[in-house]
Amino acid sequence: MQSIPRFSATFDPATLAEIRRAAATGIYDIRGAGAKRKLPNFDDLLFLGASISRYPLEGYRERCETQVVLGARHAKKPIALKIPVTIAGMSFGSLSAQAKEALGRGATLAGTSTTTGDGGMTDEERGHSAVLVYQYLPSRYGMNPDDLRRADAIEIVVGQGAKPGGGGMLLGQKISPRVAEMRTLPEGIDQRSACRHPDWTGPDDLEIKILELREITDWQKPIYVKVGASRPYYDTALAVKAGADVVVVDGMQGGTAATQDVFIEHVGIPTLAAIRPAVAALQELGMHRKVQLVVSGGIRSGADVAKALALGADAVSIGTAALVALGDNDPQYEDEYRALGTTAGAYDDWHEGRDPAGITTQDPVLAARLDPVAAGRRLANYLAVLTLEAQAIARACGKSHLHNLEPEDLAALTIEAAAMAQVPLAGTNWIPGKGAF
Repeated sequence: MQSIPRFSATFDPATLAEIRRAAATGIYDIRGAGAKRKLPNFDDLLFLGASISRYPLEGYRERCETQVVLGARHAKKPIALKIPVTIAGMSFGSLSAQAKEALGRGATLAGTSTTTGDGGMTDEERGHSAVLVYQYLPSRYGMNPDDLRRADAIEIVVGQGAKPGGGGMLLGQKISPRVAEMRTLPEGIDQRSACRHPDWTGPDDLEIKILELREITDWQKPIYVKVGASRPYYDTALAVKAGADVVVVDGMQGGTAATQDVFIEHVGIPTLAAIRPAVAALQELGMHRKVQLVVSGGIRSGADVAKALALGADAVSIGTAALVALGDNDPQYEDEYRALGTTAGAYDDWHEGRDPAGITTQDPVLAARLDPVAAGRRLANYLAVLTLEAQAIARACGKSHLHNLEPEDLAALTIEAAAMAQVPLAGTNWIPGKGAF
């Protein structure tokens, strides 16, 4: 009887293929999106809805509020949003101008903010974004004081969840004449962003930089500090002490336009593991809810939103999900995805600039496929669904505001999730490392 072939758990087919690819090319693999490995995530948590011991709210008669204010610590003009779901920074360069416009349109319809990303601010994005956050990155591409003043908030990017400690990439095929002009780069030449800011080496320098930005903007704009999740307790505490109004913590499920695959899969910690240490830092400094915490990295549903808020976040930010809502990885382009050697739902070669959906490209023919108005409506619909789902969960837990959700409303399905989220394993009162069964 013929035996069934068995692959090694260590050297599985994907690993063997990567070894062969590396041996044939001598270069590391580059791709976009976020981690694809199985990680503890929000699906490993469940809400404990109201029964006898808790009183639920009636969804058709009792309100559940969703608004959030970001940046009231120091800024004269903090940001007031209708919903606690924002759009993460994704650059013009990595995305088409049509996609950036669509993100602004969708965010505005939903009553929330969008973010510029690396490479500067486009007029389309500013014109269609009621609330626009300007990212201030190590590269300084496209940075100028006039655009800092045109923005509604400034986000100092120290790192991203997909690549803490690493810089971004934008390959030459996406350095179009317009992108090159905005970034002061040669057209068609690969660009690698710096992994750290050129004018500081630690939190004391960060404090000075925050003061500089406040003076440039007359103390009007909230200042965010964004970090890739690796040491969230210390990074959050240091950002607060440096003067941040808002701290953004981006878990390793967060996407990127392009970086080494080894970074995406092996650097950083899961979003679920990052929230509670960041909240603990804020609480110990007496700054929880005074300095807002925004969590990003793998947010997909209203349940994810509600769970992040229950663990102590003030808002969440979405990137990859927003691109899918616009139309990325749409099965209608399956034949074209297959021609690129992939399939709809798995396409991650965003750096190559050949996206059939017209989103992660600078090809004018492909980019023209995306209708910014229609795509913006799809994004607004998706944001509305996220909000309605989170409200439904909050009402079931007896909460009249999404921010009233708390860890006590949660239980974990696995020991790993219980330890990371610091909530009891379902059916017990045990939090690993904290108490008995």
